[in-house]
Amino acid sequence: MNNHEKINYVEFPAKDFTRTKAFFNSAFAWTFTDYGPDYVAFANAGIDGGFYQSDQISSSENGSALIVLYSRELESTRDKIEKSGGKIIKPIFSFPGGRRFHFSDPNGNEFAVWSDLD
Repeated sequence: MNNHEKINYVEFPAKDFTRTKAFFNSAFAWTFTDYGPDYVAFANAGIDGGFYQSDQISSSENGSALIVLYSRELESTRDKIEKSGGKIIKPIFSFPGGRRFHFSDPNGNEFAVWSDLD
């Protein structure tokens, strides 16, 4: 695959790296590498990325891009997110092509999960 000029990496703000790593590892099996006190990288997420130390949050309400994950079992993924410490901020809804919901991580960053399966 030619990666020239393709999205390669994504970064998010995080107030609490310990809670961030615990949440994403528990909910999605992401793995982490610490790079000093102000940055942690993640892998096993479909695209690599990282979290940088910040009190800001990423949400569609404040104009941030929305990262959308895919699930073959939408309700199961929702339940895992809640059990791992995430908060559902938009319950499951239908749209042309599937269903999705939005959640916030322990920092307050907004993400969504969608499925094209019932």
